Amino acid sequence: MENIINVKNPALTNIVTKLRDINTDSYLFRKYISEAGRILLLEALKDEKTVEKKVKIWVGEYRFPEIEEERYVFIPIMRAGLPMLDGVFEVLKNAKAGFLAIKRNEETLESVLYYDRVPPLEGKNAVILDPMVATGGSLDYAVKVIKKKNPEKIISLNIIGAPEGLKRIAEKHPEIKVYIAQIDERLNDKGYIIPGIGDAGDRAFNTE
Repeated sequence: MENIINVKNPALTNIVTKLRDINTDSYLFRKYISEAGRILLLEALKDEKTVEKKVKIWVGEYRFPEIEEERYVFIPIMRAGLPMLDGVFEVLKNAKAGFLAIKRNEETLESVLYYDRVPPLEGKNAVILDPMVATGGSLDYAVKVIKKKNPEKIISLNIIGAPEGLKRIAEKHPEIKVYIAQIDERLNDKGYIIPGIGDAGDRAFNTE
């Protein structure tokens, strides 16, 4: 699974442990998800190219490298991916956002798209935001939807994943890079990650 990058960062490890703790309230849970998104994006940007821009500084005009922020579109998978937006926008403030809402049929475990508000992606770098990769169904579905919009590149930022789901993505979409904080042990018979963090959407927004 060469396209699955397990990000090794002590600060990120610390955040994941906070997310696992059932005593972490929803406010802090969202904050930790946001910060995890920021760290994952910084890691993903290590491979990105920069362009030179003419900048007026105190001694005149010079050319310096910068990231073309306008070429990035952040796409959280609602609901759980929404808190990641704050963190990634701290890094690339001039990027755009789009939104996909995908729910899982709890009986069949199949993914269903019920909201698509993603801007045109031609010539853009699409960055998917989703804390969890369990069966991989939602991420697989999101990638298929985004591919139809013809982006230049697709990157996925995820916090926790199961080996089964990540294997599915690696096999079906080997051209996209997945940056993930931790890979857990397995899925249970209901398709939930073990040990995991529970339902990220419910914990983030105090719902059941």
